[in-house]
Amino acid sequence: MKTRAILKLLSLLLLVLAGFMLVCSAAALRFHDGSEVLRAFLVPAAACVLAFGLVFGLTPGKERPYFSAKSGYLFVSLAWVAASAVGALPFVLSGAIPSYTDAFFETMSGFTTTGASVLADVEAAPRAILLWRSTTHWLGGMGIVVLTVAIFPLLGLGGLQLVEAEAPGPSVDKITPRMAGTAKILWLIYVLLTAAQVLLLLLGGMGLFDAVNHTFATVATGGFSTKNLSVGHFASPYIDIVVTVFMVLAGMNFALFYKAGTGKLREALRDTELRAYLGVFLAASLLIALDLSKNGVFPAFGTAFRYGAFQSASILTTTGFATANFDLWPPFSRVVLLLLMFIGGSAGSTAGGIKVVRYLVLMKQSAVELKYLVFPRGVFSVRLNGEPVRKMLVFDTASFFFMYFVTILACTLVVASAGQGVETALTATLATLGNIGPGLALVGPVANYGFLPDYVTWTLSFAMLVGRLELYTVFVLFSSAYRRS
Repeated sequence: MKTRAILKLLSLLLLVLAGFMLVCSAAALRFHDGSEVLRAFLVPAAACVLAFGLVFGLTPGKERPYFSAKSGYLFVSLAWVAASAVGALPFVLSGAIPSYTDAFFETMSGFTTTGASVLADVEAAPRAILLWRSTTHWLGGMGIVVLTVAIFPLLGLGGLQLVEAEAPGPSVDKITPRMAGTAKILWLIYVLLTAAQVLLLLLGGMGLFDAVNHTFATVATGGFSTKNLSVGHFASPYIDIVVTVFMVLAGMNFALFYKAGTGKLREALRDTELRAYLGVFLAASLLIALDLSKNGVFPAFGTAFRYGAFQSASILTTTGFATANFDLWPPFSRVVLLLLMFIGGSAGSTAGGIKVVRYLVLMKQSAVELKYLVFPRGVFSVRLNGEPVRKMLVFDTASFFFMYFVTILACTLVVASAGQGVETALTATLATLGNIGPGLALVGPVANYGFLPDYVTWTLSFAMLVGRLELYTVFVLFSSAYRRS
């Protein structure tokens, strides 16, 4: 086990967090949030810098660390836990969230881009705290380990194992031969999307502070808002459309943006997962719009489609924004949204959930099995984008589905043990494991998670971590095979 390398990289990660905490401390001065809020950022930032100095001072050596798959899984899991543990301190020290359990939940929700919150009155929190809250989204969206790989190329060969352990999807698309180069390109695309949305929101009349915070939450598919009513606070069709478009873009595989930008637009548009993803989004939007219009919730079809498309994009991409209390919508619309909670965005995006590509793999494998029933001696294979899919990927996908639904059952039982109803328990689990944010009933779009007992809060925090790292990276640490290796 590369203990020294893991400690060094953890300290580098904490140094990166310290830099962003200092930015938020400057924001605290700018917004006149008070000395208590300022200290809430400066103290943990100083502790992170001190930890960095101690680790590098006590572990000399200039070798470039190589990470095996085993050490990569451990580092990535520890990195997300450490980031959340340290990132929770500004909430506690400022008094915005006095309970460390709740603060850890809020921070894990931020880094994993879940968007589930314990805050009952978001607008009462200091503005610098809200900025830090959204910043955790932005850092976690593309991946805190991917950011570390991009900033510190000294990771060398081990960078691939780390990114693969963190990346959202069955496989990692290497845009360049070196993983550090791929990480830099992904972050460049991410920054460009961020800048574009901030500009468009400013043109729509949104203030700079709200524009930055909502953009961080959109491109990261997170969902933290600076308003109690989320995006619905602005009551602006223009803002709804801009946020909807960028939620859909953030739910796409970022490698497709690179292809489109390098003259391979047609190849990007022919991507099988992209077409399926957009098809699910459009179908859900139309079905909800028709249901809302028919039931008189929004009599004008155009308005119904606007709200239906926004909420479909929000749930499908696991962003979690809201422009209306969809928990009061007709049953059919709520069931459509519930089904979207089981899907998620594209592999290689900032979205959470099971991912569209996994459904495609199992659907195509099911079609192959039907062919074998008719032609027992035939030779058939699962193909995506015209290329055959490795049999091991099919097995991996089937195993993922099994583990995902077992995790849903286990976490639902834990939530239900606290006396919560089936709808609350199930959707709270789906919303945290799928990194969605709001669920239904007591954890709906106008509610929060602050009423849950501590043991349930820690369980759902674990569910967010497991969901963001796509089960295997965390669960493998508890396997006997991992301990014996």
